[in-house]
Amino acid sequence: MSKSSLMLALALGLVVLWPSPLAAQQAVDEPQPEVRRQVRAVYMNPIFRGDYPDPTIVRVGDDYYMTHSSFDYQPGLIVFHSTDLINWEPLGPALKKYLGSVWAPDISYYDGKFYIYFTVASDKGKTNYVTWSVTPDGPWSDPIDLKIGNIDPCHVVGEDGVRWLFMSGGRRVRLSEDGLSVMPETMELVYLGWRYPREWQTEGFCLEGPKIRRIGDYYYYLNAEGGTAGPPTSHMVVVARSKSLDGPWENSPYNPMVHTYSADDRWWSKGHGSLIDTKDGRWYIVYHAYENGYQTLGRQTLLEPVMMTSDEWIRTSPDTRLEGYINTPLRPASTGDPKARLGEFRIGYEWRHYLSYETRRSKVNKKGSLVMKGKGDGPGNSSPLLFVAGDHSYEIEAEIELSGDKVMAGLVLFYNAGFHMGTGFDSTHRYRFRKDTSSRTGASMGNHLWLRLRNDKHIVTGEYSFDGEHWERESWGMDISGYHHNTLYEFQSVLPGIFVAGKGSATISNFKYRRL
Repeated sequence: MSKSSLMLALALGLVVLWPSPLAAQQAVDEPQPEVRRQVRAVYMNPIFRGDYPDPTIVRVGDDYYMTHSSFDYQPGLIVFHSTDLINWEPLGPALKKYLGSVWAPDISYYDGKFYIYFTVASDKGKTNYVTWSVTPDGPWSDPIDLKIGNIDPCHVVGEDGVRWLFMSGGRRVRLSEDGLSVMPETMELVYLGWRYPREWQTEGFCLEGPKIRRIGDYYYYLNAEGGTAGPPTSHMVVVARSKSLDGPWENSPYNPMVHTYSADDRWWSKGHGSLIDTKDGRWYIVYHAYENGYQTLGRQTLLEPVMMTSDEWIRTSPDTRLEGYINTPLRPASTGDPKARLGEFRIGYEWRHYLSYETRRSKVNKKGSLVMKGKGDGPGNSSPLLFVAGDHSYEIEAEIELSGDKVMAGLVLFYNAGFHMGTGFDSTHRYRFRKDTSSRTGASMGNHLWLRLRNDKHIVTGEYSFDGEHWERESWGMDISGYHHNTLYEFQSVLPGIFVAGKGSATISNFKYRRL
């Protein structure tokens, strides 16, 4: 594709949200004769940059809906809407109460209702829930505990109209007619998985993430194997098929459908796939992967076309470039850069709290500033307000005014309660935060300060200003390249945001996000 063609696509709003500089450069530099032969719409992977793991997707008419694992972030299970599989808008959360860490949801539409089945992991163990709604933007029902173990539920309706949940480990359980409870004593083992070569480097067998779609005469049964992290070549998507949900299930001779074969690849640990069709009959797969060198960003959502072989197996094309194109009509994104809405502090859309969400704690005043009450005694236990950045390098900036003598506020890059880094102040001092410790870095000169926090390819630095115009750089710097699941577990990622701790409150104004 020529540079002029790419610029035309950009002008028409046809490029995916937040394309990476690497992907854009590849699109310009690499020859694409097939694009010149046929007019196609350009898009860039990933379609969701940053921490959007375990994607699950459904189409209703001309509309697509997707949600992801929300783990310890609240509100959870944010539902996104698209008309083209490329540009996505958040409709709001389906889960507003904290139940535990939310894993691997499955969104479906059946008999006029939307359902999201999901796993919750807590100190009490793992169980599975369901919430439902007549419309994708809610209101969603209170979550209903299905009181069954295993993980990664997938809702499927059989050829006889019976509703099932397929689970991890190749198991399934029968649902009630309304889909809101399980039938007792119906959990059974139906599939043993596909055995990959013994010499492959994986995290473990880990048969999980089932997704089932019917195409023609067959049910196609997708599973994740190999573990979700660990070695770069760990994860994968495997396929089996049957003409009945009762089996038997035949493994594909083309397995695995999705897999990372080399640590030199751009996308690591590719897996956990969901199939989706367009209204005109094309099929695609969405799945997650870590970006080579940027595991701190979490697992990102990618899109890839699916082809049908002459012997009726589904597979991805070996010729597909993941920074490729999609032959489906695109509409320009309706809101432009979604980062532009961060200054509106829409909690449950762009913004989420860690662990605890209390509606009375935060409000937006008439000036459009966020007023947030303090909690805890530092960033780690303050339930900071966070968002997904998804860029390799960026900086955030805010004007912060404290109310009270025993309150502290600032900017943070947050992995979990024990591992975070940032800058903040109280009425007397400025602070640097690292891991779960703090150190004084200078005077704050009162309750009003402007702060900046920069993450430049894992190197974190800070700045401060007393007037919002003249900035001073802090003397400290930190490397956060190790802040990811393989070292810290918990399936989290580094998210930027705001914290307010102590007794009192803080007003946050003029919040800015800049991609570097």
